[in-house]
Amino acid sequence: MKILVLNCGSSSIKYQLIETDQKTALAKGMVERIGMSSAVLVHQPKDKEEIKIVGEILDHSIAMEYVIAVLLSPNHGVLSDRNEIDAVGHRVVHGGETFSGSVLITDDVLRALRDNIELAPLHNPPNLKGIAAAKEHLPNIPQCGVFDTAFHMSMPPHAYLYGIPYKLYKRYKIRRYGFHGTSHRFVALRAAEVLGKPYEELKIITAHLGNGGSMAAIKNGKSIDTSMGFTPLEGLLMGTRCGDIDPSIITYVMGKEGLSISEVNTMLNKHSGLVGISGESSDMREIEQAVSEGDKKAIYAFNVFTYRIKKYVGAYAAAMGGIDALVFTGGIGENSVKVRENVCNGLEFLGIKLDDELNKKPVGEAVLTTADSTTKVLRIPTNEELVIAMDTEQIVKNK
Repeated sequence: MKILVLNCGSSSIKYQLIETDQKTALAKGMVERIGMSSAVLVHQPKDKEEIKIVGEILDHSIAMEYVIAVLLSPNHGVLSDRNEIDAVGHRVVHGGETFSGSVLITDDVLRALRDNIELAPLHNPPNLKGIAAAKEHLPNIPQCGVFDTAFHMSMPPHAYLYGIPYKLYKRYKIRRYGFHGTSHRFVALRAAEVLGKPYEELKIITAHLGNGGSMAAIKNGKSIDTSMGFTPLEGLLMGTRCGDIDPSIITYVMGKEGLSISEVNTMLNKHSGLVGISGESSDMREIEQAVSEGDKKAIYAFNVFTYRIKKYVGAYAAAMGGIDALVFTGGIGENSVKVRENVCNGLEFLGIKLDDELNKKPVGEAVLTTADSTTKVLRIPTNEELVIAMDTEQIVKNK
């Protein structure tokens, strides 16, 4: 099947056209600056040169029209007819408690997504715009939704409930939801395959580390806990997000600095994390460069970042009653030798023995531990788009 995978933001559409039989992307690209006269479409067909188109793209519908046009282009396209697209798979951020798996998009599903806008006000509205645009330009083609939160719906109440009045959970659905679920599921499954062991019998900790980061405890194929919570702000230190803090800090800083709710929200989400501590950058590559030059605040930022990850490894090993594998993925997880090294240093008591040479030069999917390490550490590049495509194919075939 040929599945068009869409990830729609407020002013962008990322896309891939994936051939599921071969599990390869025939083309990929992104439309940015939607709503502006200088919008940009970058398109990369497989085995061809990348092209860039600049124009006035005022909304998601026009952006979708551009995407389909470039996929059909005689010079740069990979399709001869739009009907070659068998289905559209959408990345949808928040499914609330409604969805514990991927679904065929129906009127009932759309109503549920609108009901969950309050839980993801920045993400669900553009996801809905993308669905509407795809339906407009590909009216007879089935569409499916794959949710960031769905994988974590297997968490038990003791993992997802907060220590606040229970009536607030019942009234407003305030609970841990978790995100990056598609990535966590993909890399855990791949880790089991690489190790040649049954996924349903393993205890796996996955660390998705990018500008946003989260970890998950996956026991016997089910997510039983994850570090992000009601929003993506909780958990690990991230590029610009604070991660775990004492909630009283918020009201204290608001009083001291005279900040509004909106301003303190911006501070915690946009000006904290690596950039907040270092005062320089949210990019781990730049942080590591500054560390090598002896920058004190960069060293603090790096050490807090890796220490938080290490603490979650210990916590999740305790929650699962052991650990068989620790998986690193995401831009930082896949590429930072130093992050993996710092996290694993001191975890020998969990059976982790990192092989320095394997860690320094991993290629693709790789085991990074010594042969006698009872707990394996793996580097698994994530592929959320492929998960979305494969889920979409399965749903369409079974409908």
